[in-house]
Amino acid sequence: MSFLKKVCTLTAAVSAAAMLTAGAVSAKNFKIAVGDGAGSSQEGTGKFFIEALEEKSGGKHTATMFLNGQLGSEQDTVNEAAIGTLDMSLLAINNVTPFSPTVGVFTLPYVILSLEDAEKLTQGPIGQELTENTIRDAGVRILAWTYTGFRRLTNSKKPVTTVADLQDLVIRVPKNEIMIATYKAWGINPTPMAWSETFTGLQTKVVDGQDNPYTTINSMKFYEVQEYVTNLRYIFSIEPLIVSEAVFQDLPEEDQQILIEAGKEATVKSAQYLRDIEAQIKDELVAKGMQIDDPANDEAEFIKLATEAVWPKFYDSIGGVEKLNTVLTTIGREPVQ
Repeated sequence: MSFLKKVCTLTAAVSAAAMLTAGAVSAKNFKIAVGDGAGSSQEGTGKFFIEALEEKSGGKHTATMFLNGQLGSEQDTVNEAAIGTLDMSLLAINNVTPFSPTVGVFTLPYVILSLEDAEKLTQGPIGQELTENTIRDAGVRILAWTYTGFRRLTNSKKPVTTVADLQDLVIRVPKNEIMIATYKAWGINPTPMAWSETFTGLQTKVVDGQDNPYTTINSMKFYEVQEYVTNLRYIFSIEPLIVSEAVFQDLPEEDQQILIEAGKEATVKSAQYLRDIEAQIKDELVAKGMQIDDPANDEAEFIKLATEAVWPKFYDSIGGVEKLNTVLTTIGREPVQ
């Protein structure tokens, strides 16, 4: 082999090695903080996202979930993602609201009344606008939406079917002003408590009850420390998968698009997951000893007190009454006059 051929061969080998090295360096295993445990809707969305991410990136990228708040409280993970020390987090929308108040429109009581409402709002222009707002306000980007179901009230003392039944109960709520205001509208002062402390708080009777969807009640094993469930539907729980905007912007454009498309696929699968399992989980909770009751008069008293007191109080933070009216008309309901 001539000297020139040797040089060309060596150069080609070095270039190939450099390309392989560059590919290895750019491959990423994203860390995803997850507030809930195994079997939760959050875990389900995480799995759907990881599957889609690996498929769409040809195996180049993957992600690892850290369940049960291993990486910190849900609100802490928003801060960490904002500064780029955490890649992603799966968390309740009410824990994003303190950082980007306009997403609070999704936690106003009795705005979302079905899974179909939630899908229409999150996957349309309103969802896109709220995603842009979280980038601007909180330094995080919403990639996917988890549909977890209505937050059902649980407690360890007695059946609750009326507002009067609530009055001597101590109820845990997230550190979210809209949810706190809702319980105050029902005549009680709830106890704000971090998610990571909730099971212990229920177990030690520091609080009597809490509210979360059936899938969360089951995955967090609240049936071990709670006996009664009330079929409230005051908030439909939506739990986004967020990515650090700093991490996102460090990715090549092609990889950014892969994350976006993987998030869209996970969102669609999350809705079907809820449709497939919610009724089954409800039956399992009954089999595990929980008593489930419906609110009296189709929840009319709860609805009247909450909407009249809470909606006007938060018009400004969600972007004005016009924003609420846009949401309501999008899902075929009458606007606020």
